[in-house]
Amino acid sequence: MSTTTITPRNNFHRTVFLTGDKSISHRALMFAALKKQTTHISGLSEAADPMSTRSVLAQLGVAIRKKGEIWEVKGVGRKGFTVFNGVLDVGNSGTTIRLMSGILAAQPFVSELTGDASIRKRPMNRIIKPLTQMGASIESVNDGRAPIKIHGSPKIFGIDYLMEISSAQVKSCILLAGLYTKEKTIVREKVKTRDHTERMLNLTTYEKDGLFVTESSADHDFDLPDITVPGDPSSAAFWAVAGSILPDTYVRIENVLLNPTRIGFVEALKQMGADITITQTGECQKEPVGTLEVRSAQLKGIHLSGDIIPSLVDEIPILCIAAAYAEGETEIRGAEELRVKECDRIAAMVQGIKAMGGEAVDFPDGLKITGTGKLKGASIETFHDHRIAMSFAIAALRAEGETLIQNSECVKISYPAFWEILAGTP
Repeated sequence: MSTTTITPRNNFHRTVFLTGDKSISHRALMFAALKKQTTHISGLSEAADPMSTRSVLAQLGVAIRKKGEIWEVKGVGRKGFTVFNGVLDVGNSGTTIRLMSGILAAQPFVSELTGDASIRKRPMNRIIKPLTQMGASIESVNDGRAPIKIHGSPKIFGIDYLMEISSAQVKSCILLAGLYTKEKTIVREKVKTRDHTERMLNLTTYEKDGLFVTESSADHDFDLPDITVPGDPSSAAFWAVAGSILPDTYVRIENVLLNPTRIGFVEALKQMGADITITQTGECQKEPVGTLEVRSAQLKGIHLSGDIIPSLVDEIPILCIAAAYAEGETEIRGAEELRVKECDRIAAMVQGIKAMGGEAVDFPDGLKITGTGKLKGASIETFHDHRIAMSFAIAALRAEGETLIQNSECVKISYPAFWEILAGTP
């Protein structure tokens, strides 16, 4: 296990070209497998999580290989997957286990999925419940957690499902199962979550009675031309905060996915007083793409809750770092989902901020940070969580003294190039 030492900087100047978005990369591989054609994918994230999706699909009979910088997927169609006589290992990827469960629920064979220690702690009842209602039989010997055994049924049927939690993974799981149902499968959500599945599959979506509604069915077909994956906005958030909290700093971030359901962190930073300019430069895979330019600014504390939370839930750890360097209090509520991520991210952020001399307290659904304007170097326990590691690496750039990021190799889960970019010449 590696430890990375970070020393403070007086400024930070970077032009960052982002690598492929992790969420779209997962979907690009899965959706290409669902078509009986060969699909070429450029810009695919080669982080550990999407590569777990690649591995699972390969074990189910999908031929996937890299030619130069392009990934080639020879799709097998919705009913062409083959049984794997073993346990499908999703590694650390919650997206893999939840979305693939939707596909496997409709297959005429039994599949067992598991993952690392973190995955085996994460709740799976949120997908077991709707898939069971659709006619699949799913076993969990770990109190609703992985490993799970899916007894697929080619006769699953459509349901009308009101989402109990805001989760694009759960929504996508149900909609993918719906591609096998004769009846319409309908998903209703109170708060709109990331909509990459709907965009890429060209699913019918609309608003009705104050809810966001999406439909899928076996009759639905979708075009899937060759795919270019835009850059990951979750990765952009780290550089946006670095550009905001460090003096004499300018950061330009290129190839950023600007999907409105993914850039809530930009709105949050602007509310805090950040100097951020967004320029849309085009579209990629039915998604807006552009550039962020960030300059140093004096941030102030804000209150975050309600509908904005799903659009920035993955970015809350790095926003906590912005809050620690801001003036005043920042309170984040309605973010209980952070308790069941790769680690308990609420507890991890409170622990790390306190270790660096900051002020933070937690609530069951969030936390409050009192900005002190300064932090001091410390040894940071990352709990093998990539977002915790990268967040405190950014915090360390302005801290007094050296900071040690423990188990720093965990950033490979989502952003393998992070340390190289961070160490670049200012």
